[in-house]
Amino acid sequence: MGANAKKEKKRRKSTQAERSDKHRLYEKSVQNVEAEIDFVDEVYTKLRGRKAGTLREDFCGTAKTACEWVRRRAGNLGFGVDLDANVLEWGRANNVEKLSPAQRERLKLVKGNVLRANTGPVDIVLAMNFSYFIFKDRATMKRYFRRIHSVLRDDGIFFLDAFGGYEAYQEMRESTPHKRFTYVWEQERFDPIKGEILCHIHFKFPDGSRLKRAFTYDWRMWTLPEITEILREVGFSPVVYWEGTAKDGTGNGIFKPAESGEADAGWIAYIVAGK
Repeated sequence: MGANAKKEKKRRKSTQAERSDKHRLYEKSVQNVEAEIDFVDEVYTKLRGRKAGTLREDFCGTAKTACEWVRRRAGNLGFGVDLDANVLEWGRANNVEKLSPAQRERLKLVKGNVLRANTGPVDIVLAMNFSYFIFKDRATMKRYFRRIHSVLRDDGIFFLDAFGGYEAYQEMRESTPHKRFTYVWEQERFDPIKGEILCHIHFKFPDGSRLKRAFTYDWRMWTLPEITEILREVGFSPVVYWEGTAKDGTGNGIFKPAESGEADAGWIAYIVAGK
C-alpha cells in the first residue's frame, strides 16, 4: 500500500472528535462576542456620555472578544492578556489574522499575569466567562481588583460576569445541542467547606466520538455580595445587571441594573464597576 493510500485510510478511520478543534468549539458554544461588545459599549456610552476607545480583555484565551472590539470601530484599541502562550498563538493564527492590517495594528496580545500586566490606561477592562473565579482567596481577588482599578482611566469601567443559583452547587451534567456537536458542561465536584467547584467542558459528536475534558476549571464559587464588597473596598462603585425573564421562563438576554434578583435554579449576571 502506497503512502497516499495509507494516509487516506487513516483519514477514513479518524473520528469527528479527533478532527475537531477545541478552541473553535469553545467559541461556537460558549462565546457570543458580538452581544458582549454590544452590552459593554452601550453601557459605557450611557454611563459616561462618550464612546469608549480602549478595551483590555483579561484571561483573553483566543482573544475573540478583543478582535471584535477593534473590528467594531475605526480607532478602537484593544489588548488581550493571558498566561497561556499556546492559546494566544491559536488566537493570532485564527482570529487576529482575519482582521484587516489596520485593525491588527490596533490590537496587542500580551502573555502575562493579569495581576501584573501593564497595558497602559484603558477605558474598559473585561473579565468574562467567570475567569477570575480562578482566584480562590479574598486577598488575591482584592489584589486583582485593585490592580484593575489602577489601570483604568478616571472614568473607566470594569465589566465582570458571575453565575449562581441552587443548581450551581450540584454535581451534575448539562448537555446543549449545537450544529454538528453537543456541548456538555459538567460540575464534577463541589466542596461546601472550601466553596470550591471543579468543572469540565466535554464535546460529543454524531459519530459517537467524544472530546473529554477539553477544558477544566478549578474555581471558587464566589457570590455576588462577596464580589461587590471587595470591589467597593478597592474604590469601585459596582452595580449588578440582572437578566430579564422571557415568557417561557428562560432568560431573555436583556440585562438591567437591579438591587435584588430571583432565586433561579441557574442565573448569569453582569457586574458593572465604575471608578
